[in-house]
Amino acid sequence: QVQLVESGGGLVQPGGSLTLSCAISGSGFSIYLNKWFRQPLGKQRDLVAFISSNGSPNYVDSVKGRFTVTRDNVNNTLYLQMNNLEPEDTGVYYCNVDLIFKPDMNRKDYWGRGIQVTVSS
Repeated sequence: QVQLVESGGGLVQPGGSLTLSCAISGSGFSIYLNKWFRQPLGKQRDLVAFISSNGSPNYVDSVKGRFTVTRDNVNNTLYLQMNNLEPEDTGVYYCNVDLIFKPDMNRKDYWGRGIQVTVSS
């Protein structure tokens, strides 16, 4: 059974850094897409960054130059390196993956439970 577990969140001062991890448990799959979303309190969940099916990283404008999304295909772990954090980056961060399962090549979507990131002095 596939599970996603995020870690690395917490409280950080403006200008600080955090690295979020998302460990994917299970077997028999390959990662097709992976995305990171952010949901501030009382607001909608929005896409922050993703790695496309061709392996290219993509970012929303508000995090370009500050966030880096990477993926370890051997250990099935996703990362979101966040630098120069701003109070506006505060929220619950979710990892989301599209996995392709062998041998039928079925594609399924999974979400982590989310992890809190608070940027405050």
